[in-house]
Amino acid sequence: MFEIIIIAFLLLLAIFLVLLEIFLLPGITVAGIGGAIFAAGGLFYAYSVDVTTGTIALISSLVVFGIAFLWLMRSNSFHRVALKTDVDSKLTSTRELDIQPGDEGVTLSRLAPIGKARIKDHVVEAKAIGELIDEDSRIVVVRVDGYNVLVKTCEQGNE
Repeated sequence: MFEIIIIAFLLLLAIFLVLLEIFLLPGITVAGIGGAIFAAGGLFYAYSVDVTTGTIALISSLVVFGIAFLWLMRSNSFHRVALKTDVDSKLTSTRELDIQPGDEGVTLSRLAPIGKARIKDHVVEAKAIGELIDEDSRIVVVRVDGYNVLVKTCEQGNE
């Protein structure tokens, strides 16, 4: 009786670790390796007790694993932790925002050399030319290249 408890514990722990590996931990981790070791140890111990006990342990552990796997696949338990690949945002071109060279604005973060700036009431990613620009500095747009807004401080822009 005590052998059956040990075998059941080892196999249930192996099933738990393998399912943890499949559903939560990507790649080959300690959980997957540990699950394989516990499964092999449990089955080895079951077959060392008796061939019938080993066969029953093997078949029952496969059935329990299959049921748990199918239940986890159909349940919505992992939707909260699963990686979502749908991106519903879009990248707006600075040309669509009508930002032109000569427009002035203010930095919202330090441009070292890239940061956020407010130009024409739009928050854009701006790139400093030549030097780092501190937060809350007045800037002027030097050039607009696609999605890049190249800026200088107003003092540099007026030289």
